[in-house]
Amino acid sequence: MNCQEMNRLIHAYIDGELDLVRSLEVEQHLEHCPSCALMLKNHQRLRSTMTSGSLYYNSPPGLQKRVQSAVRKTVKSERTLWAREWGWLGAGLSLAAAAILLALILVPAFMRRSSDDLLAQETVSAHVRSLMASHLTDVSSSDQHTVKPWFNGKLDIAPPVLDLTAQGFTLIGGRLDYVDEKAAASIVYRRRKHVINLFVTQATDSEYRPAKLNTVQGYNVLRWRAQGLEFFAISDLNAEELKEFGDKFAAGFNRGTT
Repeated sequence: MNCQEMNRLIHAYIDGELDLVRSLEVEQHLEHCPSCALMLKNHQRLRSTMTSGSLYYNSPPGLQKRVQSAVRKTVKSERTLWAREWGWLGAGLSLAAAAILLALILVPAFMRRSSDDLLAQETVSAHVRSLMASHLTDVSSSDQHTVKPWFNGKLDIAPPVLDLTAQGFTLIGGRLDYVDEKAAASIVYRRRKHVINLFVTQATDSEYRPAKLNTVQGYNVLRWRAQGLEFFAISDLNAEELKEFGDKFAAGFNRGTT
């Protein structure tokens, strides 16, 4: 069994869905592969976090009162209008419409937040895995014209590769990785002794999203979207310098110097 097969079977193993032979193969691989053992540990930790309710979204103070007040005003206004036209039936429908409207607003926002949290967790796991397994690069080079062509034919996208040495971020290579169960490019940079994994994937839409910084498991995660591509920069570098990296990369990408 290799690491790619392990990545495919890890969820079935955690859920106890593999037969005895496959389970023994997985366990034997885990004993000799620190990278996959760490991946298993991260998946188990993520599952524990999701079931513990620690990702519960706490609404801002006063939101509940504002929503209730808005709903009451809407219901009161529509109740008067409907009652005038339809009597008691209209009042009942107004309450149902208000409840549906509130659900349509809040549920997608919560689902989107949960999905983003999971994706951030997964990119951090991939970053840690690359450091632990001493498999930081598949192609090692500081030449962008060597690293960029290496990805040709390996992905459905052409990931941008920039030389940011003059800006203090040294290109050291690239590799294939997996994010959201899909192959992704990782462009690897170094700032002093700090490694930056820049994951590049196909975006779900072409909408531009400015860079947003989060901290996950002690690592800084800078995420943005541009020109149909999704970018995740992961590092233990401090937040200010990681933002600087994101700004420099985005500026070069927008100029087309890839």
